[in-house]
Amino acid sequence: MKFGVNTFLFVSPFTNDTTSIFQQLKQWGFDSAEIAVEQVSHLDPIYVKSELDRYGLTCGALCSVTGPDRDLRGTPEQQQTCTDYLRWLIDAAGPLGCSNIIGPVYSAVGRAESYSDKERQAQWKLVVKNLKKICRYAEKKGVTISVEPLNRFETDFINTCDQVLQLIKDVGSPALRVHLDTFHMNIEEKNSAAAIRKAGKLLGHFHACGCDRGTPGNDHIDWKGIAAALKSVGYDGQVIIESFTQDIKMIAKAASIWRKFEPSPDDIARNGLKFLKKTLA
Repeated sequence: MKFGVNTFLFVSPFTNDTTSIFQQLKQWGFDSAEIAVEQVSHLDPIYVKSELDRYGLTCGALCSVTGPDRDLRGTPEQQQTCTDYLRWLIDAAGPLGCSNIIGPVYSAVGRAESYSDKERQAQWKLVVKNLKKICRYAEKKGVTISVEPLNRFETDFINTCDQVLQLIKDVGSPALRVHLDTFHMNIEEKNSAAAIRKAGKLLGHFHACGCDRGTPGNDHIDWKGIAAALKSVGYDGQVIIESFTQDIKMIAKAASIWRKFEPSPDDIARNGLKFLKKTLA
């Protein structure tokens, strides 16, 4: 396994000017950085790759950031904007030495409403249609797209591993994978370890986070069960700490971070990495 951390823990937005965080990540013992791309104009993939190389890190994944203007089940304009954004991420993956786009690519985060079965089916067909086109492009570029279920308060569309597996079946592309996150699983899955086993070889990415969005291991999550499940499916990919704090205002509001969970982002990174290496590696 490779251990990394999402840039949202330290900076927002991530840009060419914030790559200085790489040095500290390397000193703490991380293998990779998961780069959250809020706007495509914020970074030059070739420059960021040179900075990663400089400090001996890899790009663990490109984290998609979907908002009101990026929604594969939204208006035609929102669908096109989201499609263009995802194609840019796919194009950027090569120069960054990265082969995985991750996150809730299907819809704007925070869109959580009640729909009729007919409306929901129409939205599902729309996302499948859009992802088929995007995945064909990803296949040509040798890039995978790992789809993340979010909890019910952040999306009404995909909350569980079962739903992602159905989406993968309906899209029918080898480029589509499952991305699981311990925080969201703790809310939505009956059993997180069972969800990991259900994903099996289709598990393409893994986020490790405390049940309160704090430090992995400083919580009540069944980490031993998760470790056993990851081993049973032969997962040997990226394990990324995706915890948030009040310091990054944009993500704090989006993830409803209203209080301090841990002393500092540095504590989350250092202590989380130590725990994950001991427990999962």
